[in-house]
Amino acid sequence: MSTYATLISAHDLAAHKGAPGWVLVDCRHDLMDLAAGRAAYAAGHLPGAVFGDIETALSGAKYGPDGVFRGRHPLPEKEALLETLRGWGVDDGSQVVAYDAHGGMYAARLWWLLRWLGHEAVAVLDGGLAAWQALGEPLTTELPAPARGTITLRAPFVPTVTVAEVMDNLDRGGRIVIDARAGDRFRGENESIDPVGGHIPGAKNRFFKDNLQADGRFKDAATLRGEFAPLVADPARAIMQCGSGVTACHNLLALEVAGLPGAALYPGSWSEWVGDGRQATGRPVAIGAD
Repeated sequence: MSTYATLISAHDLAAHKGAPGWVLVDCRHDLMDLAAGRAAYAAGHLPGAVFGDIETALSGAKYGPDGVFRGRHPLPEKEALLETLRGWGVDDGSQVVAYDAHGGMYAARLWWLLRWLGHEAVAVLDGGLAAWQALGEPLTTELPAPARGTITLRAPFVPTVTVAEVMDNLDRGGRIVIDARAGDRFRGENESIDPVGGHIPGAKNRFFKDNLQADGRFKDAATLRGEFAPLVADPARAIMQCGSGVTACHNLLALEVAGLPGAALYPGSWSEWVGDGRQATGRPVAIGAD
């Protein structure tokens, strides 16, 4: 069986419809309406797909045992995530496909999380729900009842960095930070989610939507490689972040498609950097283009 480890086309997914060993996960979400994704799933989803809630299943506790804010979508505990995946029927040999209706904005989070657990056969549906429907493929409201899976923890394919490491990089240098948020939020002109606007000093901006073509599918590998080259000379020295560690995964997926693997995710991202607004973090903030 072919393994899909970055993207899968709607045509290829349709060819494997109902195939044993395939697990589909609906990752639709709305940061401003946290019930929207589940409502959309209930109204109609790909046959056999389970629902992966960004706020619960694919994120951990916002506050650590020490009471310190870890960001709006911190990483879940690995064992808790494994239990969720087992409940969805995921085995070590499963081909997982994540999809959404937002160009992979949220599906890329599950793609990255599975690679963080050491699972290679996971892909994002290129073009998402729209690409599936454009083929005339059906949606359903039937809820699946998968047999319990047996996925196990293996060595991760992807690295992470902590807020302390990002802070240390301000002094030591040597690593480039790439922010996946829209330009106005990066520049501090329009912050509607986090309590402080701006960006991590020294960071560069690569809006995740710039990875996509007009039809919502990813640009080809050569185009992505050319566009990332001025920003990422050495992926192993790159740190990807965004508002809360979700859309940064879109840039990480784009780098993987481009043949530029090895960049790290800063999971807490901007939301951890500036905190929850209850007290100042003392971390510096930059305003403007760079």
